[in-house]
Amino acid sequence: MRSFVEHAQRVVVKVGSSSLTTAAGGLDADRLEALVAAVRPLAGRRLVLVSSGAIAAGLAPLGLARRPRDLATLQAAASVGQSALVHQYAEAFRRSDHQVGQVLLTATDVIRRTHYRNARTALDRLLELGIVPIINENDAVATQEIRFGDNDRLAAIVSHLVSADLLVLLSDVDGVYDANPRLGPASLVRDVRSDADLDGLTVKGTGTAGVGTGGMATKIDAARMAASGGVTTIVTSAALAAAALAGEEVGTVFHPTGPRRASRLLWLQYATAPQGRLHLDAGAVAAVVGRRASLLPAGLTAVDGDFSAGDPVDLVDPSGRPVARGLVAFDAAELPTMLGRGTAELAADLGPSYEREVVHRDDLVLLQPTR
Repeated sequence: MRSFVEHAQRVVVKVGSSSLTTAAGGLDADRLEALVAAVRPLAGRRLVLVSSGAIAAGLAPLGLARRPRDLATLQAAASVGQSALVHQYAEAFRRSDHQVGQVLLTATDVIRRTHYRNARTALDRLLELGIVPIINENDAVATQEIRFGDNDRLAAIVSHLVSADLLVLLSDVDGVYDANPRLGPASLVRDVRSDADLDGLTVKGTGTAGVGTGGMATKIDAARMAASGGVTTIVTSAALAAAALAGEEVGTVFHPTGPRRASRLLWLQYATAPQGRLHLDAGAVAAVVGRRASLLPAGLTAVDGDFSAGDPVDLVDPSGRPVARGLVAFDAAELPTMLGRGTAELAADLGPSYEREVVHRDDLVLLQPTR
């Protein structure tokens, strides 16, 4: 038995669309009831459920045979399906005298300081009140530029947002294999303690129902994201959810590989698309990477891209290799006149608001070199 499951006081469980819906797109009531039965024992502790399925649940009511490709129809399906999904959860949990609360998040809610604090406070209060938050991305309003990309990544971020002890990623595959088990012989990877344990894996694709956006690759990325911030993660199937949450040795365990970090910094590192590039001289690289210092205008040599203050940008060394990612404090149009200049000089010429960092160290993460 896995003692870390038994001792976990805050648990985030993520379930994918393929585990909740039929291939035709409707909600499968029996599957949803089985999932709730599996996670219900955790509701007495602190349980957060990150659930896909809103878009899939909205297909049949809208008369759609398959997941649409255009954004407007995706948003319409999400709007219709989300209410049906949460209603089903509310009814299933009500039978055991537990209440649920719907929480719809966008990327802005975890990357902006004030939004991040508000989201954390709201979730903490729901858990204190004994409510089970049902979390999904706000697909009805999210655009490609401001979305998490998939609910596996969202679950990893949420696990840090609520200071979870355990993250469980459920799909229609019972763990991580060294090859596709549907195509031939494959061995289950039971434990991942470093990236070396993932060498040679070839995984991709959506679930078997064809209604989700993720696959095993996204679950591995999400598990690595959570584990890098100190959260133990289990990847297994929805059919084995009860066994996994009872501490049985099923699925693949991603053991923590780093200390806990702020959720928005994990999001910044793993899930953002940089809107531009800041070119640094060698001294600035040494300061940012070696001393974990903020980036000052004096260390800039060039700027690429069209971005606004607050957008994520890559910091690159003189050879063009990204070494860090951060939230830039100035618009792209402002930076060319600041290249290589000291903050005191800029303040004298342009005003006191320019006597500050281009990227503050609290809004910056170092990027790991590609393996």
